[in-house]
Amino acid sequence: MIKLIGVALLASLLAVVAAVAQEVEEVLPAAAAAPEKACKPGFGCVTNLPLPRFVSLKGNEGNARRGPGLTHRIDWVFKRAGMPLMITAEYENWRRVEDQDGAGGWVHYSLLSGVRSALLTLDMAEFRDLPDGGAMVVVQAEIGVVGRILECTLDWCRLSMNGEKGWVRKTALWGVTPDETIE
Repeated sequence: MIKLIGVALLASLLAVVAAVAQEVEEVLPAAAAAPEKACKPGFGCVTNLPLPRFVSLKGNEGNARRGPGLTHRIDWVFKRAGMPLMITAEYENWRRVEDQDGAGGWVHYSLLSGVRSALLTLDMAEFRDLPDGGAMVVVQAEIGVVGRILECTLDWCRLSMNGEKGWVRKTALWGVTPDETIE
């Protein structure tokens, strides 16, 4: 007799659960069937800006964490204001960034700036008064110097650094893509 009551009770309970599930499905059919928001290939899901893209470090220091959140361990500390960084991913208020050596991690977006800069990758790079290989050299700069990008053509970028301005070949820079133009 006890077994029969248990089986009947279980059958009743399953019928109630099935009825509740059907009501929930009727009330929220779109939510049950809605797929996760898809991102456009090559664009960030948060900002809808192109990935990868270049930005710069806003202040003198920025912690790069193992994951997107304050609870994640700090793997790297960027210590150079204006340093160009490449954003490779986005998650909420966090951006996955890399420097020219590939070092990086997740940085809070408030530590980054849209002001574009570039790092010299060629020692004693020649800055010219015009974007032309035959133009007059106005200044030379050592490898590792960071300058603010003023404009770029397909082959040249005009930079400002320590009060000096000049055109340098893109091949001597990290922080701008080969096909990018900046006005």
